[in-house]
Amino acid sequence: MRRRLIVTVDDFGLSIPINEAIERGHREGIVTAASLMVAEAAAGDALARAHANPTLAVGLHVVVVAGRPLLPPERIPDLVGPDGLLSSALARAGVSYFFRRRVRAQLEAEIRAQFEAFRATGLPFDHVNAQCHYHLHPTVLGLILKVARDYGRPPMRIPDEPFGPSWRATRENYRGRLAHAVFLAPFLQLMKARMRAGGVAHNDYVFGFNDTGRMTQERVLGFLAQLPPGTTEMYFHAATGRWPGIAADLGAYRLEDEFAALVSPRVADAVRASGAECVAFHDLVDAR
Repeated sequence: MRRRLIVTVDDFGLSIPINEAIERGHREGIVTAASLMVAEAAAGDALARAHANPTLAVGLHVVVVAGRPLLPPERIPDLVGPDGLLSSALARAGVSYFFRRRVRAQLEAEIRAQFEAFRATGLPFDHVNAQCHYHLHPTVLGLILKVARDYGRPPMRIPDEPFGPSWRATRENYRGRLAHAVFLAPFLQLMKARMRAGGVAHNDYVFGFNDTGRMTQERVLGFLAQLPPGTTEMYFHAATGRWPGIAADLGAYRLEDEFAALVSPRVADAVRASGAECVAFHDLVDAR
C-alpha cells in the first residue's frame, strides 16, 4: 500500500502569528492543509490568506469546548460561562453533552452555525476536525456527522496514532503512548465504523496526538522515518511568535519550534526521501 501524507496546522484564525505560520508553512514548507476556527478574532485575516493561497486546503476546526462560540450566549446558555466562552472543563462538558437533551439541541445549533459560516467563506470544504479532538465524544461525533450531510460530507480526522511507529520515532513516554493507544481504541473503532456508515472519508493514522505542542524538527524527522502504509496526517500548532492574550495552554507549546520544523529544509528533504505523496483530505474522496 502506498504512503500518503497530509500536513495540517490547526487553529487557523486564532491569531495573526498562527495565520502567518500557516501561510509561510504552505508557501515555503510542507503544509498542505489548515483547520479554520470561524469564530475567532483573526478569522478574517485567515480567510484573506486562504483565498490568496488557493492550493492550501482549508477545513473546519469545530469548537465546542475551550474556545469562542459563533452563536450569542442567549442562544447557547448551557454551553458557555459568564465570560461567554465555551467550557474548558472537558470532562464536565462531556457528561453534559451526553446526558442533557436541551444541551444537545444547543450543541447542534452551534455546530450547524459553524458549518454554515465556513460555507459562507466560499472556500472548498476540505475536512472537519474538532478542538481538543472533541469529535471523539460520541454525541459530538454524531451531531457533526448529522450536520455534515448538508455540507457534502467532508472528510474527517481520525486521531489514531499508531503505538509502535510513535514509540520507535521518539523513544519517549512509552507508558503514556501505550495507555493512549489502549484507552482510545474502542472510541476510534466506533468513529471509523460510524464514518464508514455515513460515507465519510478519513485518514488512517495521525502523528502529533502524543506530542501536541512539541512537534519539533527532530520529532518530525523521526515520524517521517516511521510512516506506516496508508494515509497519515501529521498535525501541528505553529506560530511565528507570541501574541497578547495567548491562552495558558498554548503559551506552554513550542509554537515557534513547530513553525521552524514546517519550513525546515531537512524536513522537506525527509518528506521527499520517504516517498510519501503529499495530499490534502479532499484527495481521499477522489481516491475512493
